[in-house]
Amino acid sequence: MITEKEIIEQLQQGKILLPPLSIRLLQVYPETDGNLKFDAFLEASWKNKTAKFFVEITANWTPKSFQNAINLLKSSSPLQGYQPMLIMPFLSEQRLQELEREEISGIDLCGNGVVVPGSFAVFRSGEKNRFTSSAPIKNIYRKNSSMVGRVFLLRSGFDTVQEVRAEINQRNILIQYGAKTPMSLSTVSKSLKALVEDLIIERNNVIRLLQADKLLEKLTENYLPPNVKERVRLKVPEASGTLQELLLTESRKLELPLVAAGTSSVTQYAAMQRGDLLTVYCPRLEGLLEKLPGDQSDRFPNLELVETDDETVFFDARQEGNFWWASPVQVYLELMAGDKRDQETAEQVKSLIMKNLQTV
Repeated sequence: MITEKEIIEQLQQGKILLPPLSIRLLQVYPETDGNLKFDAFLEASWKNKTAKFFVEITANWTPKSFQNAINLLKSSSPLQGYQPMLIMPFLSEQRLQELEREEISGIDLCGNGVVVPGSFAVFRSGEKNRFTSSAPIKNIYRKNSSMVGRVFLLRSGFDTVQEVRAEINQRNILIQYGAKTPMSLSTVSKSLKALVEDLIIERNNVIRLLQADKLLEKLTENYLPPNVKERVRLKVPEASGTLQELLLTESRKLELPLVAAGTSSVTQYAAMQRGDLLTVYCPRLEGLLEKLPGDQSDRFPNLELVETDDETVFFDARQEGNFWWASPVQVYLELMAGDKRDQETAEQVKSLIMKNLQTV
């Protein structure tokens, strides 16, 4: 983490560089006419050419902070002889390209930058980010926090934070069975703040999804399989009836939630042939195993029981007929973590998610 004050100190010490340019700080917090307020004036020079800049400095490099800084620089009245520049801890190549399109110069503390004053131009990228994330919360696209993002792929708008929380807890079947405590309002609020910073949702009069594609992409990039405590494979005799009916009957007797894994739920949402093995998530296997007929030594099992209390795999489970199936989002994430064929099928599930979201 770095502060705005520390960035200014680096400017004063001449530590912010963008070869072959020479960067010189002219003034910190300069006084200007009217309501214009800038963090600094600086000069960039190359050979016998120079250019002066009015500078916006931000220590927070989230997407929202980046966009706010661009909007501020674009809305500022032109200062005679000066051009706009943004300084942040890190600027990716994509952000440098966006600055170039907006004709705004930008420099980071890692050695990347774009300078486009007209008399000369420099574009340098590829230096890695040397700073830790500035987000004030842990990864919200992973594990339980991801349910805050996932709920916006089911319903694109809410009036209040309390309404978001209620929807999340209502769709978590582990809470319905008393196996988990409801998500707190604080966790929801912090996650929403991070989603706003990433420009995925907006919070004005309502809380509204802005970028469904980006949200799915973030969830995919950060997806982790559930933490598995035990995994058991059985060959259940066909004479016992369908696996789904048998599992549902026994789980009801035990008041035990269970749901098919995403990879076993694909056919609910897309055209894809799966094998004969049905994989099922359950938070506690001991009692269920005692009730099920089956042989664990058979070379050709038809049932795989996975013990996990990971709330995300149970979140938004759908009951169809006599069984519970994983949500479309869970199916999509598990397929995207698979091979090329799985990922191709995931596109069908994604289309379904987007289609259903548009009808909300």
